[in-house]
Amino acid sequence: MKTLTHAIDALTEACGKLLATFLPVMVLLTFAIVIARYLFDLGTIAGQEAVMYLHGTAFMLGFAYALKHNTHVRVDVLANRFSDRTKALVDLAGHSFFLLPMCACVIWFSWDYVAAAWRVREGSAEVGGIPAVYLLKSLLIASSVLLALQGVAEMSRCINRLRESR
Repeated sequence: MKTLTHAIDALTEACGKLLATFLPVMVLLTFAIVIARYLFDLGTIAGQEAVMYLHGTAFMLGFAYALKHNTHVRVDVLANRFSDRTKALVDLAGHSFFLLPMCACVIWFSWDYVAAAWRVREGSAEVGGIPAVYLLKSLLIASSVLLALQGVAEMSRCINRLRESR
């Protein structure tokens, strides 16, 4: 199980580092779009969509990275009062009964939606837009899979913490 946990962590870390390269590109692209629009009266639908794609990608694929680094939203007011064993039990229950089922539901309910987008290679509704909406929709499944995998790694850590606290 330790090897699997390390492999999942490595995948999540690689995704996080890739996403970190997207953010400066997104900022520079946004800056270029603003300059082009206000100084030269030029606009580009594809450029604006690229910013939205990068933004969506950063959020969707960043969920697992946030979970791995424990920067996700939680109720720390309560968690700070818990012992390490209780924290591990609460985290294990949360991952088991909420995170993994939620990821499974997202995958289940978005599968046909994403498959339909891939069948027609769905593109932008805007003239001059990016012809790859199907890739953006695929993030629904990809982010859920990555989040579920990281959830499994976190559950493994919780189990190890529970064993150590005996």
